[in-house]
Amino acid sequence: MNDFKRIVLIAIVCVSIFSCKKKELLFSDPLLTNRDTTINPGEDFFQYANGGWFKNHPIPQSEKSNGIFRTIQDTINEQVKKICESSASTKDSKKGSNKQKIGDFYASGMDSTAIDKEGLKALDVEFKKIQSVKDINSLLQTIAYLHTIGANPAFSFYLGQDDKISTKYALFFSQGGLGLGERDYYFNTDERTISIRNEYVKHLTEIMKLAGQSESESKKSASVILKLETDLAKASRKLEALRDPIKNYNKMSIEQFNKTTPNIKWQEVLTALSVQKVDSVIVGQPEFYKSLNNLVKSYSIEEWKTYLTWDVINSFAPYLNTAIEKQNFKFFGTIMNGITKQKPRWKRIVEQTDRSLGELIGQVYVEEYLPKGSKEKLLEIGNNIREVYAVHIKKLDWMSTETKEKALRKLNRIVMKVGYPDKWKDMSSLKINRSSYCNNVKSSNVWSYNYMIHKFGKTVDRTEWSMQPQTYNAYYNPSNNEIVVPACNIMVPGFEGRLPDDAVLYGIIGGSTFGHEITHGFDDQGSQYDENGNLNNWWTTEDLKKFKSKTRLIVNQFNTFKILGDKHVNGDATQGENIADLGGVVMGFEAFKKTEQYKKNIKVSGFTPDQRYFLAYGYAWMVNIKKEALESQIMSDVHAPAQFRINGPLANIPEFYKAFNIKKGAKMFQSDSLRVVIW
Repeated sequence: MNDFKRIVLIAIVCVSIFSCKKKELLFSDPLLTNRDTTINPGEDFFQYANGGWFKNHPIPQSEKSNGIFRTIQDTINEQVKKICESSASTKDSKKGSNKQKIGDFYASGMDSTAIDKEGLKALDVEFKKIQSVKDINSLLQTIAYLHTIGANPAFSFYLGQDDKISTKYALFFSQGGLGLGERDYYFNTDERTISIRNEYVKHLTEIMKLAGQSESESKKSASVILKLETDLAKASRKLEALRDPIKNYNKMSIEQFNKTTPNIKWQEVLTALSVQKVDSVIVGQPEFYKSLNNLVKSYSIEEWKTYLTWDVINSFAPYLNTAIEKQNFKFFGTIMNGITKQKPRWKRIVEQTDRSLGELIGQVYVEEYLPKGSKEKLLEIGNNIREVYAVHIKKLDWMSTETKEKALRKLNRIVMKVGYPDKWKDMSSLKINRSSYCNNVKSSNVWSYNYMIHKFGKTVDRTEWSMQPQTYNAYYNPSNNEIVVPACNIMVPGFEGRLPDDAVLYGIIGGSTFGHEITHGFDDQGSQYDENGNLNNWWTTEDLKKFKSKTRLIVNQFNTFKILGDKHVNGDATQGENIADLGGVVMGFEAFKKTEQYKKNIKVSGFTPDQRYFLAYGYAWMVNIKKEALESQIMSDVHAPAQFRINGPLANIPEFYKAFNIKKGAKMFQSDSLRVVIW
């Protein structure tokens, strides 16, 4: 080899080595860098796994939380923004096309000048209907109409699968109509809740002033609204009481419903809700409707008009003029959730465009942003989780053979919908233009309502999706016995441009997603539905008793967890999610054991496979949340705070103790007798 060739070869090798090293340096393993190594993993694994990231990424003023969900949502928002801006800038889009609808919806939302000029005109039709109310019948007709446009006064109404006959659609009436959302906000006597009620009155007063009332009128209106909502709340069940599908399933004929509420003519209400030929409905909380029956008489028509006016403005406040939008943000954003600054307008409009036209945006998202093979990889992980789940069920020492066979039958029948739907919803009837943002939102609400209600009397379509591929979330539907995992769940921040190792894939996508959702089929609620999606007891008496004793253990465990000093997690209300978290992390780990990374004990970034899996699970719930939002979550959410979604289930797993050398005396240490093992 001559000297020139040798010099060139050395140069090429050096460049190659430098390039490889540079490429490796560019990759910063988040499981390594997210940690706070000043924290002992046995004291608080949540902070150990994620505290370093929290220190370097404070919660933005415009958000109530920060973490993996916000990071992924920001990525999705940027992608959806490009779709929106591209659509909005196209001047020759065919009328009625997806691009025209997306572009015009986004453009109307970005035109704050036109929105301010419009004021409340977009709600003129609704205000006139409310003002024309003369008696109880016209009051109920108006309440029904408002439900068809996306408002929710007085009660909740929806169409869904009959819990006991999953092949048929049914009409559901349940408690609702509360501006504060959760009934305990109206009654709890702690300092925080009392402050929120006081601020709520101020908020109601300001909104009614912005709607045109005088100072004295608006104060009177605020008093009426709070009193009426408090009476609705008084008849409402607590959050944990809504978890029992049997007690919240009360099917009755229209004649029976009328007898329990003689002041309400339900057939006329249903006609106004655009439903004909109804013979029966499912009433979630009959006592709520008995109270409503009295309230439509005990409150004057004028007082009901005041409440309905508020409900309409409240329902559309984010899409109205700047003054109302800012007042709405001040209360629900700042006071309720501690958010001190609104998101930039583009982000607010992008997120609303996605909520209203997500089905259309999803089609572009799949084509332009979804990595090829995502659907197949998700399905592979899901099937691996199902396989180990079957093995676990077969080995259970507390369940009889008879019940095991039924559990396995249900497991095998679980349908996995991953990635994106095979067919998209037809939104051709939806009309969108650039003249009014509020009207566009209203039109999309009407389309969604009509899409829902037109299913009545038809065969259930089990191929339908209730999420879009760009939605970073997943769900289990007990009536279909299915899990749905949208495409964007394949995203793992920090691993852009590369496939994460199996410990990460199985910790996040396997454990906290597929394992979690499958376990929902066997949690306190899902376990009451059979393999066909019907509310039907498939347990032996003895096995059900054992199962309930195990779920009671996890309720008791989470009831001991404290947050913000003296506030306790509601173990009863959160038990379904806690059961799913525990089942998910266990099944994800079992599936991970079958990979080459685990079998060959391959270390990555210095972590053993076990350590890396549990760190990945910790990454899955890396969420830092503001105090105010955390207090709201404790009161109104069926999900426990993120730190307990990590520390809670992991404290029950022996392999976790071994991986991080956790000994008796550590804060997270649980004695064998207190460790929860269900599935």
